[in-house]
Amino acid sequence: MAHSNEAAEHLRKRGSFFRAASQSIWVPKIQTPDEWGAANRVYGPGTGWPGQRNPYLTPYSIPFSRAFSSAKYRRVVLVTAAQSSKTETFLDIIGERLDNRPAPILYVGPTKDFIRDQFEPRIRELFEQSKSLAAKMVGGINGKQQKQSLKRVNGTRLRLAHSGSSTALKSDPASMALVDEYDEMLANIKGQGDPLGLVEARGDTYADFVTGIVSTPSVGMIETELDEATGLEFWKQTEPDAVSDIKSPIWRLWQEGTRHHWCWQCVHCKEWFVPRFKLLEIPENATPLQARRETFLRCPRNGCVLEERHKAEMNAGGRHVAPGQSVDQNGLVHGDPPESSTLSFWVSGLASPFRTFGERAEFYVRAKRSLKPDSVQTAINSQFGELFVDAGGDVPPWEEIYNARLGYRSGTVPPEVRYLTAGIDVGKRRLIYVVRGWGYRGTSWLIKHGELLGETAEAEIWSDLDDFLATPIDGHLIKLAFLDSGFRPGKKEGVPVNRVYEFCRRHRRFVFPTKGSSRPLLRPLIKAQIEVTSQGKAAPYGLELMRLDPDHWKSFVHEKLVWPVEQPGAWYLHNDVDENYCRQLIAEVRVTTEDNKHQWIVRSRENHYLDAEAMAAAAGFQLNVQHLRGRGSRTPPPAPAPAAQPVEPADVPPPAPRRNDLYEQLTKPAGAAAPAAAPVPAMASVKKGRFFNLAARLNR
Repeated sequence: MAHSNEAAEHLRKRGSFFRAASQSIWVPKIQTPDEWGAANRVYGPGTGWPGQRNPYLTPYSIPFSRAFSSAKYRRVVLVTAAQSSKTETFLDIIGERLDNRPAPILYVGPTKDFIRDQFEPRIRELFEQSKSLAAKMVGGINGKQQKQSLKRVNGTRLRLAHSGSSTALKSDPASMALVDEYDEMLANIKGQGDPLGLVEARGDTYADFVTGIVSTPSVGMIETELDEATGLEFWKQTEPDAVSDIKSPIWRLWQEGTRHHWCWQCVHCKEWFVPRFKLLEIPENATPLQARRETFLRCPRNGCVLEERHKAEMNAGGRHVAPGQSVDQNGLVHGDPPESSTLSFWVSGLASPFRTFGERAEFYVRAKRSLKPDSVQTAINSQFGELFVDAGGDVPPWEEIYNARLGYRSGTVPPEVRYLTAGIDVGKRRLIYVVRGWGYRGTSWLIKHGELLGETAEAEIWSDLDDFLATPIDGHLIKLAFLDSGFRPGKKEGVPVNRVYEFCRRHRRFVFPTKGSSRPLLRPLIKAQIEVTSQGKAAPYGLELMRLDPDHWKSFVHEKLVWPVEQPGAWYLHNDVDENYCRQLIAEVRVTTEDNKHQWIVRSRENHYLDAEAMAAAAGFQLNVQHLRGRGSRTPPPAPAPAAQPVEPADVPPPAPRRNDLYEQLTKPAGAAAPAAAPVPAMASVKKGRFFNLAARLNR
């Protein structure tokens, strides 16, 4: 009996021990940041969306927030517009980690004022909204241990720092770092390097350390490319040698990553597309109010009209898709994104539920009307989340150039053409050419344009150019060709012969190397001897380099784009030009800076046809095509001259001798009889006729 009582007491104590142990074991909740936010955050009546937090208003931010639980990526990047819920997503991430898996967190804002006036009050609001977090703050929300830049909660720290304080960035280790508005940060912190490098050094002691970086982008040159397999138009990845074209730090980080794009499915045709600014249909010459009322989105696949009322449905079914992936009609994404340690997302500002299509269009139109590039940049960056490239300059849109084509075909030489010139731009793997015909007073016709493909460091492609220049076009040979020598094909140690100069030397009669000047020239075209002897004199078989003023010749091409077609000097395009050619003509634009200087802004690196046209125009100038007279005029015939009044025969001057007659008169032996049909003029008349004839020859 005693033994039974002892056994019972032992079991009771053992059960008590296990109950106490079970109560002391902390089991974290398994929640995603968006789930935690929906369960714990409540907005007050003074907010724009009072009530329970709903992360699904911005579904594009959910994959970004959930990526912090994955050990696959060391960086998670989000590029989007202002008022797109970036900060709210950060707050969900912070709240979930501190509540369920407490670990030190470092938050970095762009400035001290931003931390003090904007972010810290929202952190306090976060703790007030979440009862779970508020109960875990040391000493309460207003406790003495809670500082403006340091919050102690659930046994760990939340450090708030700004990019201007290297001390704060290096003070605490962290398991997670969140960097806000990266493009606004200083490029260098008191000589101690990039703030991102200092931030990521805080995570060296944590195996699962991850950095989250968000920002609206700023300035840079970016293009799109169409994925033929999926029909999606992605932002084109910048080539390594053109990285300097991207000034925006966040966009550079985004391009290093997986490059996911937020995609919509059209509610009408059910095709997928990437929403972006150029798809907005803003009425031409609209006032800001008209833009707000009448703007809509045009589906790029079938031209469907998409209005603001369709946004919620398209967002709800939206998907992040990276280059190399596809999405089917059911919204399933197939394939793997590009390999990278950075998971990156881009979301158009058009997807934000907090601003309508019309409101964003109104903001843009108002900025455009201000005529201030800074205002337009703010609109493009903050309203649409896209890079800004100054698109100023007095040039027509490419569609207008395309619609100005004439009815003749490529390779056809109109009868008005007197000369053909060629401009050839040299790239690493291709030669881009333009052949232009010239007629009366510089009127010109595009005859051919295209590319010769091949490594320009090798000899084969130059043989192709030999054949091209030697082959007549519709019975006409190219009279003068200018070849770009600004790019040297191949490295000198690998290809000691300069392919461009070698080609021009073989065709020195009509092919000349050109090089654009980095500063304005006294004349738009200057000849220079590029080969000299050891004594500094011109080599007997040296080449003549044509130094061109790029500002003059590119401006010449752009002026011709809007030249009246019925006037002499008009500039015509054949019917076979395509969108690519037209876009390249306006890939650079000339703008006037605040100090009244002129600057060329590069819209696209694909500007080869503009360069080729500029060289073809310079070659025409070298041939004096602007002074061509006689046949070939496409201008309207002159008005009939008034009838001549009859005069007495004695008042009629002797006719000017023809060139052959004058030659015979000047060279016949003394005393020889003059032709019976033509009286011999006085010597004064002979000299006068001679000079008239010479002037007429020069003006032909």
